[in-house]
Formats: sequence, structure tokens, C-alpha cells
Amino acid sequence: MKKRFVAIAGNIGVGKSTLTELLSRKLNWEPFFEAVNGNPYLADFYGDMRRWSFHSQIYFLSRRLRHHWQLLQRPNSVVQDRTVYEDAEIFARNLYRQGMMDERDYRSYHELYDVVTTVLPPPDLIVYLRATVPTLQERIRQRGRSYEQDIDIAYLSQLNELYEEWIANFSLCPVLTIPADALDFVANPEHLDLIAGKIIEKLHGREEVVLE
Repeated sequence: MKKRFVAIAGNIGVGKSTLTELLSRKLNWEPFFEAVNGNPYLADFYGDMRRWSFHSQIYFLSRRLRHHWQLLQRPNSVVQDRTVYEDAEIFARNLYRQGMMDERDYRSYHELYDVVTTVLPPPDLIVYLRATVPTLQERIRQRGRSYEQDIDIAYLSQLNELYEEWIANFSLCPVLTIPADALDFVANPEHLDLIAGKIIEKLHGREEVVLE
């Protein structure tokens, strides 16, 4: 198979990093994981979200765009944990809806995002991990990150709604939706085999691919 660029999308705790790691081993692709630190605005953002949300999201977007471009230049196939699109379509939009980013800043931010993503080559495929809030809560509990244990149920629900809105209207590249409530690719190797097989089928243009 020629070089492929596959990106994994989905809510907090759904298993993006784990699937990225497992697929990279199974398919012999290079994994690329989401960076979790380095934002110089983060401390200010948590101290005053409304004031610093624009600055923080611009930083995240610029870093994600740089990473996306770097992955396009890789000579071999890659699988990415989280997409460039989620920063704008999910997290920045959620800040705007919550009143943590004013309309002027949000419009400027989204205009930049729209212009860049119009000319940025998309991945060959996005794998969207879909899960209900109870599943997300259980997986967050299992992985045991202390800073995640108090994430509000309403927040996870809001993000889920935004993910569904985004994926329903996304058309830049094919999407394979994985029902993560039903498929446990960590505990069941056959589930990972099924997902990997469907990814390969989808990359070969078989539009009828369905996972249930």
C-alpha cells in the first residue's frame, strides 16, 4: 500500500491514543501522539478563560497545523492521535458557546482556521471513535489520570454534541465511524483486527464499509 495518513478523532477518554498505538504496531505505521504540554498561555487561560481563550486556542491551532504539515511530509504511513479540525470545530466552538470567547475573537479565529484548512491537504481517512458519556466516564476512570477524574458530565455531553455536529457535516476526506461502546479494541484483539481491516477497506475506496 502507498503512504497513508490516518487521523483518530473523538472525545476525551474514548481511546484515541490507545488506538493510535495499537494500529501503529499492527499496521507498521508511524504513530504521532497529541502533545499535552508546552502551551505558554495555559496557566493564564485557567486563571481567566475569557481573557486568554483566544490566545490559547491560536497557539493550539498553530501547533496542530505545523504537526499536520509535518505528517504530510513523512515518507511512510502515519496514524495521528487527534486531528487539526477538532481544535476549532470542538474546543474553540465550545468555548464560544459557553461565553468564554467573545464573538469578535471567535470569528477571527475561525476565519484563520477556514483559510488554512481550505488549502491544507486533509488526511486520507479520519477514524471517528463514537461513545456515550457513561463509556467515556468509565474509560477516564480506568486510565486514572487525576486531573481528569472531576470532568463534568455536562462538559462531556457538550463535547459529544459538537463532535456529532462536526462529523455529520465533514466532507474534506472519508470518515470511518467506530462504535466505541460496542467495540473494546484493548481487551479484544479481534475487535482491533476488525477495525484495522475496515480501515484498509475504506482506504481502498470501499464506501459501503459499516461497523456495528
